Order: sequence, then structure tokens, then C-alpha cells
Amino acid sequence: MRKLVLYIASSVDGYIAAPGDDLGFLAKVEKEGEDYGYADFIAEVDTVIVGRRTYDWVMQHVPEFSHSDKESYIITRTPQESVGNTHFYTGDIGELVQALKAKEGGTIFCDGGAEVVHQLLTRGLIDEFVISIIPTFVGDGTRLFKDGRPGGDLQLVDVKSFDTGLVQLFYRRV
Repeated sequence: MRKLVLYIASSVDGYIAAPGDDLGFLAKVEKEGEDYGYADFIAEVDTVIVGRRTYDWVMQHVPEFSHSDKESYIITRTPQESVGNTHFYTGDIGELVQALKAKEGGTIFCDGGAEVVHQLLTRGLIDEFVISIIPTFVGDGTRLFKDGRPGGDLQLVDVKSFDTGLVQLFYRRV
């Protein structure tokens, strides 16, 4: 069965975006020639799940959706026609993920945002977590993990640290 991996960055204090959906704090760890393992990870991915707000933010900053070469599902409440491999999904996220996991294929990548992560956690559908901790306090904004999620244990699989201060935590659900 395919696995669903949350691969995401967070501030030390647990925010994935500052107020106004500002992701500017991510630039603190940008370094030429360093992708923090992203190229290797994304090479295994053939399906992407992302929330509508995250998708909209990305589309305001780039000319083309960065995952347009993969089967992508934008989780939204507003029906919209598919654009190539990019599908706007208004159904039950649990049913979608179960159907995707049952198919042959590569890794399913959850690229955020917080509401999608919360829905997936609530249903116990995230198999692995790669959380890159950015060495800064954001103070306010969008939290990675919303209150009201179920508890559960994770197994630490690996930890990587980089000279920029970024630390990656690799966990597997037990």
C-alpha cells in the first residue's frame, strides 16, 4: 500500500505561515545548492494533496503550479474544472486518500496547509512526517497542528541538521 507523507516546514514555535499567509520566514534558510533532500523526496512522489489556500498562495507567486507534472488534488469547497493533472476536489478527503492508497504508485505527498493536515490527522491517514524546523519564532499565524486532533505516537526514524540551523525530523506513525 502507498504511503502518505507530510513534508513541511515549520518555525520553532510551530507556525507554517505568519499572519496573512506570509511564508517569508522560509527564506532564512535558503542557501544556494541546498534543497534539504527535497529533490530526492519529490522524485518518489507521483501524487500531491494540497489545500486551496496553500495552492492560491503558491499561484500568486509562481507562473505555473510546481506540481503540475504530478497527479495533484487541491482540497477545496468550491467546485472547479481540472486543469491537466490538477484536480479540484470537493469530496471527503478520507475517501480520496483511501482510494489513492489502494492504487499502485509512488508516494503521496501532503504539501499542506493546516486544515488539510488536521483533516488527515483526524482520520489517521498520514503515515510519515518530514518536518523541517526553521530556526526562528514567528509568534503568530497559521499553526501546523491545530487543536482538537487525536493523540498518537510516532517513531523517530532520523534527524538531520544543516549549517543554516534548519533541522529535519523524520517520523513514522506507530
